[in-house]
Amino acid sequence: MIRASDNTLYTGVTTDVARRLEQHGSGKGAKYLKGRSPIELVFKKEIGTRSEAQRLEHWVKQQSKQDKERIIKKQISLSI
Repeated sequence: MIRASDNTLYTGVTTDVARRLEQHGSGKGAKYLKGRSPIELVFKKEIGTRSEAQRLEHWVKQQSKQDKERIIKKQISLSI
């Protein structure tokens, strides 16, 4: 998860976190993050397969902002 300058959270899937963070930071990533710099990586989790990662991404995106903050603080455990 990435925290944008307006304190919103962006969730995505990638095989290379550093590369993707650089893309988002330079304005070449998701449209959502354009104009919301600076950004900060606040949570990452390695998942077995892309399919599992996409299922978890979908689940996270359905959660409230409060629950996403709890995920970041590791008060909610993520498991597939």
